[in-house]
Amino acid sequence: MPTIRLHNSKTRRKEVFEPLKRNDVRIYVCGPTVYDRAHLGNARPVVVFDTLYRLLRHVYGADHVTYVRNFTDVDDKINATALARRQAGASGTLEELIAQRTEETIGWYHADMDALGALRPTHEPRATAYIGPMVAMIQSLIDKGHAYAREGHVLFRVRSYAAYGALSGRSVDDMIAGARVEVAPFKEDPMDFVLWKPSDAETPGWESPWGRGRPGWHIECSAMSYELLGPSFDIHGGGIDLQFPHHENEIAQSCCAHPQAGFATVWMHNEMLQVEGKKMSKSLGNFFTVRDLLDQGVPGEVIRFVFLGTHYGKPMDWTAEKAAGAAGVLRRWRDLAAEYDISPAEPYAEVVAALSNDLNTSKAITFLHKQYNELRQRRNAAFHFHMSEGKLGDLSRNSEEVDRFVSSAKLLGLLEEGLSDWWLDGADTPTDGLIAWVESMLLARAEAKVSRDYAKADEIRARLANMGIMVSDGKDGQSWVVDYSNPNLGNWSKN
Repeated sequence: MPTIRLHNSKTRRKEVFEPLKRNDVRIYVCGPTVYDRAHLGNARPVVVFDTLYRLLRHVYGADHVTYVRNFTDVDDKINATALARRQAGASGTLEELIAQRTEETIGWYHADMDALGALRPTHEPRATAYIGPMVAMIQSLIDKGHAYAREGHVLFRVRSYAAYGALSGRSVDDMIAGARVEVAPFKEDPMDFVLWKPSDAETPGWESPWGRGRPGWHIECSAMSYELLGPSFDIHGGGIDLQFPHHENEIAQSCCAHPQAGFATVWMHNEMLQVEGKKMSKSLGNFFTVRDLLDQGVPGEVIRFVFLGTHYGKPMDWTAEKAAGAAGVLRRWRDLAAEYDISPAEPYAEVVAALSNDLNTSKAITFLHKQYNELRQRRNAAFHFHMSEGKLGDLSRNSEEVDRFVSSAKLLGLLEEGLSDWWLDGADTPTDGLIAWVESMLLARAEAKVSRDYAKADEIRARLANMGIMVSDGKDGQSWVVDYSNPNLGNWSKN
């Protein structure tokens, strides 16, 4: 079994991962607030922690990993969106419009994340289904002196938890001085945060000991993780933007509610995303959703590949150039796999080792680039041998090395069967036909060279180049790559 090492945001160092229970690995990741489409930045943690989930399933077994990612379906942003829809003429009560919006948005989210090759988590709890456990946890915090009720609100006493700030590395006083905090007359301290707040007649609300109301954001994740994973679990993940205050508050309320437990052992945070070197924002005109890219014809697999090209702990820059390069690489990988009958196989140890070293996805991809080149050279050498025999032949439709290559790519969430249609769009006819045509042309070129008809050999090479097929001669014979950006490629069958 490979040793997994992960960078723990809480200790600020890379540590050997040892699950609390060997056959029961548990991970919680903060999910979306479902009021609108997921933008590109929202997708990065999905891909990062899906890759971790795949690695954990590979190492410990799919039946021994529990992955929870929640839906926040009670939130003021959702309420505001529903109110705007009613003001625009939508029929129904505000509560009905909120329910419609959350259902619609969850459906969008699933479709968009499925397109990125993300596996569905084991559990996807909705906050509205766990109001009872939230109320119970809040009452427990009040009973222990860590929370207090005022004017229909319940607030957490931040200074009652001595370790507050350990995750983000800041003291409470520093946070007050450097951050915008809500000042309200019902607060004992500016840093105290809301666990429960009152709801008016139209706003969604539930009965509680403190009146009709709804939970604060932070208590939702603490209650859902407790119900589904217990008071202590292995990994808690999310974007770096959630480290403070959300994750800091989760730790405080969870550890105070269950002082004998440790909550999450390992904390992992992915860095932020930029677009063409700039922060993504509507004012800069570089803000777009995952669905925007998909509708523009950028395949989900390409988006995922671009994400994985940068280590999750570093800021990632989305560029059109990276997307085009990723599409070309994935087309070549798919072209290779299409020539063989693929069977399940163990992924390369080097890929597993790279992922086990704090999800070093860029190193895993670099290794697969190297393997692709070697496999293509072997393929071309075999083809060259058949050409010397004067026939095309079947060139063996099975290859254990190609099986391992594909399995390794699948461990990264790439080359999945459900994502395989887009790569055929670069030509008017199936890629298998293109391969046969290129090889027939190369056979004719090889025969011309054997006959010392170098003018004809050069003519064939130039003809292929015009179509976007770049041919190279080496010690192992002829090799070729496809330039999918060449506008003439789709016309190969007419030549």
